[in-house]
Amino acid sequence: MIQNSSMLADLNISVWTGRKQDKKVSEEIDAAKSTKTKAGNYHKKLLAGTDKLEQVQKLVGMIRTWHYEQTLPWSDGGSRLLPMKNFFDYKATLSDYEQQFNDAVKEFLREYPTLVSAAAFQLGDLFDAEEYPDVDQLINKFKFRYVFLPVPDVGDFRIDVNEQHKEELVAQYESFYQNKLTEATKDVWDRLHECLSKMSGKLAGEEKQIFRDSLVNNAVDMCDLLTKLNVTNDTKLEAARKKLESALVGVTPKDLREDDALRLDTKARVDEILSMF
Repeated sequence: MIQNSSMLADLNISVWTGRKQDKKVSEEIDAAKSTKTKAGNYHKKLLAGTDKLEQVQKLVGMIRTWHYEQTLPWSDGGSRLLPMKNFFDYKATLSDYEQQFNDAVKEFLREYPTLVSAAAFQLGDLFDAEEYPDVDQLINKFKFRYVFLPVPDVGDFRIDVNEQHKEELVAQYESFYQNKLTEATKDVWDRLHECLSKMSGKLAGEEKQIFRDSLVNNAVDMCDLLTKLNVTNDTKLEAARKKLESALVGVTPKDLREDDALRLDTKARVDEILSMF
């Protein structure tokens, strides 16, 4: 049962945008362009001229991308399905990312007064000191929160309703449950298909072209991830994974670039897996 082999991971990271709509400038632009109506909004970067805040934002983007790669779709509200096979690796990496986030935020807050002073010079007449929160207010705009939850069991409605309504609720959740399992399985197949398609297209290119390490490394990483994300124990998916793993044994970007026979053989084996879709 999926309840015994997976859990739900809910990750929420918030970060200060550092942007502000300037209504006065927006009106001035509309007037300068003789628009007949409000045509747009002008948003300014409050810390223009520095990338300190952008560094934190890029880190958050990287963490979110990693989170989506390591989990499967489940709830529209944000909870993702995390197989137990991937839990310990996921938790260890998540803890490391949390520390990186906290360190980056501390560094940003430490430099914040200096960054505001620099922004006053960079923004000129656009600078408005009242638009900048103080450090005590700003710290509350950075949050790194996560929680692990059990996957609800089908039919586990412990509420005081009559049997007819309870049966309707059970049927509704059972439909949701099956649809989500289907979506989770499709998501893994889609990832594999994208990886194989990119690889096949690259291998079909001109001879002697540069094959970057990522061509092989991404496929190797996909094989490893598929051992953890195959929550329904899809035998066809596992067969495709094994075929790809076998096709990559001893293959390096350098070999693919220099050995035409190996390149064509690898492409043929990749295309054979693609034919399973």
